[in-house]
Amino acid sequence: MIGFVADNWDLLRSAFLTTLSLSVLSGLLALVVGTLLAAFRVSPVGPLRGLATLYVETFRNTPLTVVFFFLVFGLPQIDLVIGSGFVAAVLSLGLYTAAFVCEAIRSGINAVPPGQAEAARALGLDFRQSLGTVVLPQAFRTVVPPLGNVWIALAKNTSIAAGFGVTELTASLQRLSNVNADRLLAVFLAVVIGYLIITLPSAWGIRVLERRLAIVR
Repeated sequence: MIGFVADNWDLLRSAFLTTLSLSVLSGLLALVVGTLLAAFRVSPVGPLRGLATLYVETFRNTPLTVVFFFLVFGLPQIDLVIGSGFVAAVLSLGLYTAAFVCEAIRSGINAVPPGQAEAARALGLDFRQSLGTVVLPQAFRTVVPPLGNVWIALAKNTSIAAGFGVTELTASLQRLSNVNADRLLAVFLAVVIGYLIITLPSAWGIRVLERRLAIVR
């Protein structure tokens, strides 16, 4: 096993870093877009609520592979070329996951006692100010576990990028399996360990963060 990893270190290292980059960049995009969508979902402005609801329902009920196909092959048909496969993968993963982030954050917002927002309005804060300074900070504390689950699912969903020209861990599995047909177990273990290096520390960090925020509450 050690000899196999050493012989294929460059490919495994590059694939691991690609998977990690995809996870982090698309996760950040999903967090930003998802938070904005959650704000729209609880907004007093009807068109914003409708737009956010349409986005969430569309992406939640569309397979991620279809989102990849649309961005990689569909947009060029109308002369919109995103660029590299890596950028397309980040956008596909981020925009898709944003729908799930939105619903997690919205559940946290709904869990905040209504009196908090009422007190903020009594102090003269408008909706945007009360949401940003009073409601959202409390909501994020309650949704650490579901957001953590979304992040781990996102890290595993990066495997779909292998079918669209991105050499991440799953793509390296396919490539190494073709070259090392007699060492499939070593190939499988090397790739699985790569995913576990991302997901297991993430799960541990999420549990630590959840405990600390629970103490704060």
